[in-house]
Amino acid sequence: MGTQGKRSVRKPAVWGRPAALVTAGAAAVVIIAAHVAVTGSAGVRAAIGSWSGATQALGSARNAANLAAVSGRRLSVTAKSAAMPAVLGPLVLTARDHSMCPRAAAACVDLTRHLTWLQSDDKVTFGPVRMEPGTPGSAHATPRGTFSVMWKGGPNATSNIYNEPMPWAVIFTPGGVAFHAGSLTVPSHGCAHLTMANAHYYNVHLAIGAEVVVF
Repeated sequence: MGTQGKRSVRKPAVWGRPAALVTAGAAAVVIIAAHVAVTGSAGVRAAIGSWSGATQALGSARNAANLAAVSGRRLSVTAKSAAMPAVLGPLVLTARDHSMCPRAAAACVDLTRHLTWLQSDDKVTFGPVRMEPGTPGSAHATPRGTFSVMWKGGPNATSNIYNEPMPWAVIFTPGGVAFHAGSLTVPSHGCAHLTMANAHYYNVHLAIGAEVVVF
């Protein structure tokens, strides 16, 4: 189940300003003070001109800082994207998918490509759609084999093992492995996670006793 993150507090824009902005602002004040000290009131115009130049410098420094900040955010996003798992390919069934899922199956699951679909008389009737299985090689790996739908739950179904929601569960193994709504980015405890809409569709269209093949 998801956890609610702490609300982040947005700091005023002046906090954390780059040193370049502070330096440019200080330079502007020094330039004006120097003009007034040397030339007196007659140097006010010169001071104003210097202030204008300093302001332009400050603006340039601000623009450079903003650009650096944006670039930093872009680099951060790129780094996060690079850390994400690679896309597992387009949602198109391959010859292997068709050969591995027999004609009699009503639901098929390709664990390698994280895909699942429904079919009737060897013709695809829904999908393929994304699914998230358990971690391969772990105690929570989604089992491979031929199974039958044993039980179906509603939108408030809950696991009595992990005490976690299993909306629209369609259980197809004696151990409680099921299609149900869940995260598509976090591995399951062995079930086949689907989006809420797809889990509901599977729940409605898979009858008790329907054959499920996982490979």
